[in-house]
Amino acid sequence: MFTALAIIAAVLVYAVIVYNGLVKSRQMVEEAWSGIDVQLKRRADLIPNLIETVKGYAAHEKSTLEEVINLRNKAQAVPAGDVAGRAQAEGMLGQALGKLFALAEAYPDLKANQGFLDLQASLETLEGEIQMSRRYYNGAARDLNVKVESFPSNLVARNFGFSKASYFEITNEADRAVPSVKF
Repeated sequence: MFTALAIIAAVLVYAVIVYNGLVKSRQMVEEAWSGIDVQLKRRADLIPNLIETVKGYAAHEKSTLEEVINLRNKAQAVPAGDVAGRAQAEGMLGQALGKLFALAEAYPDLKANQGFLDLQASLETLEGEIQMSRRYYNGAARDLNVKVESFPSNLVARNFGFSKASYFEITNEADRAVPSVKF
């Protein structure tokens, strides 16, 4: 009798430990996503200043400027929890920003403008921070996913509604390509 109670108590303690580990992993994923979201918001806030600076020098490149603005707005409109949708929208925005910076090569005055150089440096710094945040998020998502799928923690995960987290990744190969700009 005592042995049976000890076994039941051990199983319950183990289930509580696994449950708490799953909660911790889920919270790390949410915190990591918040970090990505903050960096993407900072980038989105910087883009209008960059566009205004470029407009003065490259007024006839209106389609590229409008594309960047439209893609920025689309990225901002993706619902907060849609990791895959946000990754796709941000990938397209990144490609359009590459075109915008390629435009600067054709305008020596713009390339030498201190305001533009400062904005470009800020954006490059943000891109690095986004990459670091993305790696952290994907690591947290991986850890949660391993717990949700591994035995015996998957039994606890299934009974308490834990699910796998989506990775923040670029799935469209065109979004990974270096943009080509022709004049």
